[in-house]
Amino acid sequence: MNERACFNVEGFRRLAKRRLPGPVFHYIDGAADDEVTYARNTAAYENCDLVPNVLVDVADVDLSTTVMGKKIDLPVFLSPTALQKLFHYEGELAVARAAEKFNTWFGISSLATVTIEEIGRLVSSPKLFQLYVHKDKGLNDSLIDRCKEAGFDALALTVDTIVGGNRERDLRTGFTSPPRLTPGSLLSFAAHPRWTLGYLFRSHFELANLKDHVREGSSISLSISDYFSTMLDQSMDWDTAAAIRARWGGPFCLKGIMSVDDARRAVDLGATTIMLSNHGGRQLDGARAPFDQLAEIVDAVGGQIEVVCDGGIRRGTHVLKALSVGADACSGGRLYLYALAAAGQSGVEKTLRNFYTEIERGMKLMGVGSVSGLSRSSVRFR
Repeated sequence: MNERACFNVEGFRRLAKRRLPGPVFHYIDGAADDEVTYARNTAAYENCDLVPNVLVDVADVDLSTTVMGKKIDLPVFLSPTALQKLFHYEGELAVARAAEKFNTWFGISSLATVTIEEIGRLVSSPKLFQLYVHKDKGLNDSLIDRCKEAGFDALALTVDTIVGGNRERDLRTGFTSPPRLTPGSLLSFAAHPRWTLGYLFRSHFELANLKDHVREGSSISLSISDYFSTMLDQSMDWDTAAAIRARWGGPFCLKGIMSVDDARRAVDLGATTIMLSNHGGRQLDGARAPFDQLAEIVDAVGGQIEVVCDGGIRRGTHVLKALSVGADACSGGRLYLYALAAAGQSGVEKTLRNFYTEIERGMKLMGVGSVSGLSRSSVRFR
């Protein structure tokens, strides 16, 4: 099996599982506790049916939309995720170049493995920085200022990682950043020489934007759950968010909003965008799926703030359903991380092409000429 035979996210997932050492694959693939919310994120879309219209001129359809002040050519974008050089030696650079080809948003995490400056220098398409608020306030200010200087287009404050989730797959496999060598992990690394040689000789793994401030994650091995629980500021509140928005001064997104009350507070804060997200089911198991919360939140704040539905996206039809309910766009992490791990930049390009084709085909079959033509009349809930 190779990337040419990967026609969907699940195809890339299977290929990534073959090509990655077990601890690394399960870090991408796993979630919190019993992984109920992780499964629900995708299953939620199956409770909603599309209602097509016919005999409509759809010779040309327009997939473009505008999010955070930027027009993008695809209504789904690539959420910021951590540690990408663990999955492929090109890491965030491969993802950025793929996103640029499709003119859609791409983000890097505070826990990225390339620098803010490198992304700013090399990527001209819309770019987002995901801020984790550390206890070191000087570090937080430095990250924001560096993003401004590097020409990033938007800042996303992640608000759902006040402590790390109980990621039991990571506990079982012993996954850490950087990988800790154990008898079990050594066997898995040896069984995947392609990955091992890329990691050892073609990339330099470190948390590139944090290493000068904290050693954890770069030279001191730590699980991501422990990193969140020990390094991040658990006193973060709405006043913290307001101060960050003011220092940034540009398009500002809150990532991890799931309740109507918080969505309304985001409007009051002056945020540009909210991302409905439960961190891919990796934090609070038993939480609602973003798609299940979408209608309630759109009804409360739609038109006052942009709403992005993040997580569980596996098909173009999922994107169409979310847009019909009222999302301005969709985003996800695993949907491209599997492709990155399986085939690098070309894999990410292939998964974006798959989504583009599925969304375009779906719009034509629904009799919709543009993203703005999707509405609640396009769906019915079971």
